[in-house]
Amino acid sequence: MIAESLKQVLSELPAGVRLVAVSKFHPNEALEEAYRAGQRIFGESKVQEMTAKHESLPKDIEWHFIGHLQTNKVKYIVPYVSLIHGIDSYRLLEEVNRQAAKVDRNICCLLQLHIAQEETKFGFSFEECRAMLEAGEWKELTHVRICGLMGMASNTDNVEQIRKEFGSLSSFFHELKETWFASDNSFKELSMGMSHDYHEAIAAGSTLVRVGSKIFGERVY
Repeated sequence: MIAESLKQVLSELPAGVRLVAVSKFHPNEALEEAYRAGQRIFGESKVQEMTAKHESLPKDIEWHFIGHLQTNKVKYIVPYVSLIHGIDSYRLLEEVNRQAAKVDRNICCLLQLHIAQEETKFGFSFEECRAMLEAGEWKELTHVRICGLMGMASNTDNVEQIRKEFGSLSSFFHELKETWFASDNSFKELSMGMSHDYHEAIAAGSTLVRVGSKIFGERVY
């Protein structure tokens, strides 16, 4: 069942869009089935759970941390994480750099922007992100690489609102690409879209979609 669902989602992705299979709260057996079907990128939102899975599952899996990351948990994932989607403060970026230096790694990170109507979502506002980049301190961080942006649209059935929010993030991505990252080829990822809205995200330019329930079914808590 998982393999069939995975194949269906993958068939809907155009060239240049990668699938992050959101495996949080699902058992190793579910991930193993997706792995046998060819999936290699998995997304987790709890440090302890992702670390346990990393230790017990195949080592060629590319682990993406997609949840809200607390600074005191960074040290546990920097030895192996491939991409951190949710950098929502300069302080967090600084801590990732500090911990990555200890293990001599350069960690790819996405800046999380708050584009949804809900107050519960984390992330920079566009103005806060511009101010952080303008301050320039991030350029001195030698063990992190800002590879793009991430955002979550409002949890709503209003498709036009979702399209508008994704469109605003896509426009901001291109603004940053043309200014601060014009000569940086690694700034290329736009992580937008989940099970209920990844088609709209792809239309707006997403390069990474985070799909869980459409592959694994509803989460087991």
